[in-house]
Amino acid sequence: MNNDGGERAGATPSRRERLRAETSREIKAIALRQMAGGGPGAISLRGIARDMGMTARAIYSYFPTRDELITALISEIATSIAEATESAGNAVPDSDPGGRLMAWGQALREWALAHPEGFRLFYGHPIPGYQPPEDGPVEQTARRVCRDLTRLVAAAWPHARHHQPDDTAWSDLHPDHVAKIQAELPDVPPAAAALALRVWGRMHGLVALEIDGHIHPVAGNPAALHRAEMLDLVRSLGLEQRP
Repeated sequence: MNNDGGERAGATPSRRERLRAETSREIKAIALRQMAGGGPGAISLRGIARDMGMTARAIYSYFPTRDELITALISEIATSIAEATESAGNAVPDSDPGGRLMAWGQALREWALAHPEGFRLFYGHPIPGYQPPEDGPVEQTARRVCRDLTRLVAAAWPHARHHQPDDTAWSDLHPDHVAKIQAELPDVPPAAAALALRVWGRMHGLVALEIDGHIHPVAGNPAALHRAEMLDLVRSLGLEQRP
């Protein structure tokens, strides 16, 4: 069983399972509204129960603790981001690494604009009192996003290496990150792994500023500003942006 209904693989969900899945989705939607009104610390199972006309006991049968609700929320959000960015990047031919990076970055922005509270929950400040499970679904899916972007940057590395410092050692990166990269992408050199982090910083930074409302007062066309940044990023890697 799982918190979204526990459907058996290949089986048609029962009416009870469908109702449970719908209630679970409503709980998550209200949690995001709570967050929108008061920040991540405002998420409250008892408050959600009141909004839904449920007893505390009933809502705890879906999510026994607030942390389990937050873990389910963030895991779902992270999976959605991963699927959106991977799908966008994979839609561009391997022969166009610049285009793949452009598509990945554009998909990240589009997802964030469509799900601003989800973006803030996943990439915002730490949630007061929240302890994610060690190597749980949140960490695993975040690693999936990082791995996919690193893979795209590694594909561009033969071009980018002539425009980037090539003196990075594995010791310059966090040991945990190094272990994950070496396990999942063993052919990636340390300089390419470091470059992926810098690429991520540029992609994420402008999107985060826009989601937090810091771009609109100074930019009349945030979409054009973002595209210009992505084009400059691609050029800085020695790549061409094809039509």
